[in-house]
Amino acid sequence: MQMGDETRQRVKFTDDRVCKSHLLDCCPHDILAGTRMDLGECTKIHDLALRADYEIASKERDLFFELDAMDHLESFIAECDRRTELAKKRLAETQEEISAEVSAKAEKVHELNEEIGKLLAKAEQLGAEGNVDESQKILMEVEKVRAKKKEAEEEYRNSMPASSFQQQKLRVCEVCSAYLGLHDNDRRLADHFGGKLHLGFIQIREKLDQLRKTVAEKQEKRNQDRLRRREEREREERLSRRSGSRTRDRRRSRSRDRRRRRSRSTSRERRKSSRSRSRDRHRRHRSRSRSHSRGHRRASRDRSAKYKFSRERTSREESWEHGRSERGAADWRLESSNGKMASRRSEEKEAGEI
Repeated sequence: MQMGDETRQRVKFTDDRVCKSHLLDCCPHDILAGTRMDLGECTKIHDLALRADYEIASKERDLFFELDAMDHLESFIAECDRRTELAKKRLAETQEEISAEVSAKAEKVHELNEEIGKLLAKAEQLGAEGNVDESQKILMEVEKVRAKKKEAEEEYRNSMPASSFQQQKLRVCEVCSAYLGLHDNDRRLADHFGGKLHLGFIQIREKLDQLRKTVAEKQEKRNQDRLRRREEREREERLSRRSGSRTRDRRRSRSRDRRRRRSRSTSRERRKSSRSRSRDRHRRHRSRSRSHSRGHRRASRDRSAKYKFSRERTSREESWEHGRSERGAADWRLESSNGKMASRRSEEKEAGEI
């Protein structure tokens, strides 16, 4: 399908509407155009400018359009092979049955006819290209094959009744599904095997074989690339897990080191605190001991002072009683008064000392 300028500006070669077989120069609609089996216009877009764009882009990256083209040609060739089998079946129904031996001899004649036709077509092509010497060599081979064909036809004629031999025996071409006669002359054979229809089918079949090989190679390459990427990804994951494990080990090691340092620091602080509490207890004990000693000494001094005061008082009383008995009442009163005053001064003095 051809497209106008406006459509050409909008459509790219990657569009699904574009014929991928046309981009690869193997669309049957192009190859068989103008032959007896002209397929008409393709349902998809054909444009030489899009083919040029594809050829440029395919050099930079793999678009894998070969798979689409291969599917298209496989479908077309499968349909042609189906028609060939149907043609063979119709011939078998219409022609007289012959023995296997006669059929094999007829098949040999057909094979030699095919060989002659191909050689003549090749000779004509070489002559058209200006390669006259090679063309003459091919014609010499044709003469040899013609001699073999004549012998094969004699064998075939001798193995059949005259009435049956006169009947035209047909054969279906395995390449293009066209009918070939057993008694076709060289010109008829050359026209068939060198014709556009037969050569077009040869081109399509060869292109299909080439596409199958290309697709298989690219699929193998893709599988290898996919496998390599998967191996690289798995290797990176293993390295990442190992790195993560080493990181976790380092973190655990650092965590253990921090716990050990905290434990040692806590132990030192506890020992320091214990020594500090021990020193505090020792200081408090010494302070209490000093306080107790001072209190004990103070109490001892108090007891000593009281005891001394009691002894002096007792002595004064005894002395006073003794003086009263020896002196008179007046003297006793005077002495008693003096004694009280003296006693008072003594008490004041002791109180002052205390």
